[in-house]
Amino acid sequence: MSVTGTGLVTPGGIGTAATWQYVCDGRSAARHDPELDGLPAPFSCRVPGFGAHTSGIPQPWRYDRSTHLLVVAAGEALLHAGLDPGDWDPARVAVVVGSATGGIATLEAAHRRLLTTGPASLSPLALTGYLPNLSAAGHLALLLGVTGPSLHTSTACASGATALILACLLLDSGACDIALAGGTDAMVTPLCSAAFAKMGALSRRAGEPAAASRPFDRDRDGFVLAEGAGLLVLERTAHAHARGARPLATLAGHATTSDAHHPVAPDPRGTGLRTAIRRALHLAGAGVEDVGHINAHGTGTLLNDRAEATVIRDLFGARPPTVTSAKGALGHTMGAAGAVEAALTVASITHGQAPPTANFLTPDRATEAIDVVHGAPRRQRIRLALSHSLGFGGHNTVLAFTEPAPPPLPAPGP
Repeated sequence: MSVTGTGLVTPGGIGTAATWQYVCDGRSAARHDPELDGLPAPFSCRVPGFGAHTSGIPQPWRYDRSTHLLVVAAGEALLHAGLDPGDWDPARVAVVVGSATGGIATLEAAHRRLLTTGPASLSPLALTGYLPNLSAAGHLALLLGVTGPSLHTSTACASGATALILACLLLDSGACDIALAGGTDAMVTPLCSAAFAKMGALSRRAGEPAAASRPFDRDRDGFVLAEGAGLLVLERTAHAHARGARPLATLAGHATTSDAHHPVAPDPRGTGLRTAIRRALHLAGAGVEDVGHINAHGTGTLLNDRAEATVIRDLFGARPPTVTSAKGALGHTMGAAGAVEAALTVASITHGQAPPTANFLTPDRATEAIDVVHGAPRRQRIRLALSHSLGFGGHNTVLAFTEPAPPPLPAPGP
């Protein structure tokens, strides 16, 4: 499938170009967060300068912050792809969006209101702002007038990547000609932060939040909670070329597996991830020797990074591909992460550059055998890149992107 447009709204900035530059600069967006004061991890990565009034949605108070993030990302992706909703056949367009929790901030606010002032004070929009299918795919389809398939995926931190796979399957089946697919989440809330901290998943570096997210580093101690949205426009390559689009990359392979190991801990052997990588490459008609770059899940937790690094080391051997984790810069955008990082993987191919992993200084025994880019971006031609996304519940999702397919040759004359 051809990727013809990308849209990003992240702690690195509003827009794909802003986020790409921020990640390439190797800086961390983590800052003290007053809303989280008094909690074990009073810092986060938020989208700078973003509010409901900036999204351009009519009656913005009707929607959760996660929906606002998604709508802005979708607007950029459509513009990037040269698509106008007024010109397409809405029945031939699909919307597939992943989210781990839907409009969780709306739900938390409604619950507080219920407890403090009673049920009469609840907004009738409490559920429509929260329900995961509505806060993501449902509202986007309504706002764009899409009447084709509108679907929601929820595979925790792999949700956005899973949405891209489902969109490919819809396109393959002929159910649509264009798919808007990605993820959104706005889980920087007191409840989510406190719950993740109780699990031991968050970094506790309250005194130095900018150094807290340390993917693959020896001193990593957990991830930093973030918000964001990423959306990609996918089309069958023939359809993209027929309408004169210029694809950015090809989503040539994909796979998803389950660990069946533990509710939240990854399989330390990485069996499911290993299988997903092989299956994605097989679908792409490629082998491990063809992989030039990996945009890793790289959460900065002890167990995830150890398992992921072990798989990369075992599969790719003495000549590993370059490895990047955007979470050092952007934090963990949860259900949006797989889509955000897919868009960054496309940008790596487009720009011929592997971004650095912010805050990576010293590897440990598990991570020293992989080639983690750090300090500065690394120039390289990337013909094939993988994007890994892993989620609570043992979800392993791998996307294989290649350079864009050339346009078809003109038909021979009579």
